[in-house]
Amino acid sequence: MIFHVQQAIRAFILLAFSVMLFKLHFSGEMTKFINPKYEGLSQSASVLFLVLFIIQVTRIWTAREQDHLHHNNCHQDAHDCSHDHGDSPFNTKKLIAYLVIVFPLATGFLLPAKVLDASIMDKKGGMAVLTNQRISNEEKKETNIQEFSAVNPEEIGSSKEITKEEYEQLKQNLIESTTIELNDDVYSTYYDEIHLDVQKFKGREIQLKGFVYKEDGLEPDQLVIARFLITHCVADAGIIGFLSEIPEASALSQDTWIEAKGFLDTTTFNGTELPVIKITNWKEISQPKQPYLYPISIRIL
Repeated sequence: MIFHVQQAIRAFILLAFSVMLFKLHFSGEMTKFINPKYEGLSQSASVLFLVLFIIQVTRIWTAREQDHLHHNNCHQDAHDCSHDHGDSPFNTKKLIAYLVIVFPLATGFLLPAKVLDASIMDKKGGMAVLTNQRISNEEKKETNIQEFSAVNPEEIGSSKEITKEEYEQLKQNLIESTTIELNDDVYSTYYDEIHLDVQKFKGREIQLKGFVYKEDGLEPDQLVIARFLITHCVADAGIIGFLSEIPEASALSQDTWIEAKGFLDTTTFNGTELPVIKITNWKEISQPKQPYLYPISIRIL
């Protein structure tokens, strides 16, 4: 029997990908990378890698006679054997290809999953993003275009799917409510509706949770209660959040998770009218097991 080193390396890589995906699902960390809607696809991929590994194992050892016959056939018909059978000399091109493939494996096993935080929000634009969302919604309101700034609720890939009638009822519930509860299921939808017409909800009591974000330009008693919205994966993470006024703002550190209650009002930041929450009650909480938000998808039948 002849042992093929490169075939063994390929088998190991396939097994490693399968194990890494299984590990992320088992630990619950997969949702730190993708929308839960895609967990089924990811699990299927882990099984597929395992099947490919099993197939690849059969290529690691070959009978000496079979290997000799294969080489003779290749010499007789060079055109048919122009592809790599895994026993060609190891070169720089192959090394680069293996490094590219192994890199995500190394990071997946060696580096802990990190939740997006205030530092990432700062890199994405922080208050500038929230201000642009407000300007965008104001333009849509004036032109009577039914769109949404933070996310289009009909985008495929959300973790919750409802009918058009259920979605309209959800918005109606918001309009009729005296207290707006921004739980994870409705957060992005309510957020868009509030930013579409802030005046309609001015004076309403509101409850929410999120992490603390601050930047230059905010008043000493101001901070942002922020969240990240994931449509497909962390690569498309968007910022949503409310500028808030709280006397203890200066004492709260960035990335501190808080649960707060207050009243919706309006303020001006860099010349743009924004919704602001006048906090009346708050408490510090632990980071939720699921820190991200996901948009609602409308089922079209």
